[in-house]
Amino acid sequence: MYDATLAETVQFPAGGGDLLEGYLARPLDGQPRGGVVVIHHLPGYDRETKEFVRRFAVMGYNALCPNLYTRVAPGASPDDAAAAVRAQGGVADEQVAADVDAAARHLRALTNANGKIGVIGHCSGGRHAFLAATAVDVDAAVVCYGGLIVGETPPQLPSMVPLVDRSPQVRCPVLGLFGNDDQFPTPAQVDVLDSALTEAGKAHEFHRYDGAGHAFFSVDRPAYRVEAALDGWQRIADFFATHLGS
Repeated sequence: MYDATLAETVQFPAGGGDLLEGYLARPLDGQPRGGVVVIHHLPGYDRETKEFVRRFAVMGYNALCPNLYTRVAPGASPDDAAAAVRAQGGVADEQVAADVDAAARHLRALTNANGKIGVIGHCSGGRHAFLAATAVDVDAAVVCYGGLIVGETPPQLPSMVPLVDRSPQVRCPVLGLFGNDDQFPTPAQVDVLDSALTEAGKAHEFHRYDGAGHAFFSVDRPAYRVEAALDGWQRIADFFATHLGS
C-alpha cells in the first residue's frame, strides 16, 4: 500500500485579488480524496496547527490550513502575527468566511479531489468552523471547544460576535467536542448551542468530556487530556469518513 504524503507551504487566491499563504498536506496515491479545511486558533498559524494538517493527510484527506493573518502580518512569526491581529480586534467574520471558502475551492480543484469538503477548528477556530457551517458550501463541520459562539463579545476582540442566532443557517452536519471543565465555552453555553441547533432541526452530535477543559487536544500543554483527545480523534475520523467519503 502506497502511503506517501506531501506537506508544503502554498499560496492560493482569495477574494479581492489577494494571495493567501496556506499549509497543504495530501496523500500521493492518486485516489479520490475528500478535503479538510483546518482553521487555526487565535495563537495563529503555528506548528501545532500544521501537525493537525499533516495528520489529516495521513488519515487519507487533502488538508489545507489558510493563514488567516496573511494580510495583517505577512512573514511574521505566529506569536507576532497573533499579537498584531489582537491589536486590531481580530479578523472580521466576513473575511474569515471568504478565506475558508477560498481554501475549500483550492481543495476542490486538486486533481485527486472528490468534491467533498469538511472544516474543523479549535478554540477561536472552532467558532470559525461553526461560522463556516453557516456561510460556506461545506459537507461537514467539527467544532472543538469553540468559544464565543454563545456569550458576550469581549471588548478586546470586537470581531468575535456571538453566532448562536445563526443556527437556522447551518448547512451541514456538525460534530461538537467539549470539555466539561471548560470556561470558554462553559457547559451551560454548550447547552444553549445544542438546544439552538435542535430547535432549528440541524443534524449535530455533541460529546463532552469530564475532567477536560479548554485545549484538551493540545499535546504540548498542561491542558492535554489523553483519553478525551483519543476519543475525540476517533469521533472526528468516523464523522469525516461518513460525510467526506475518503
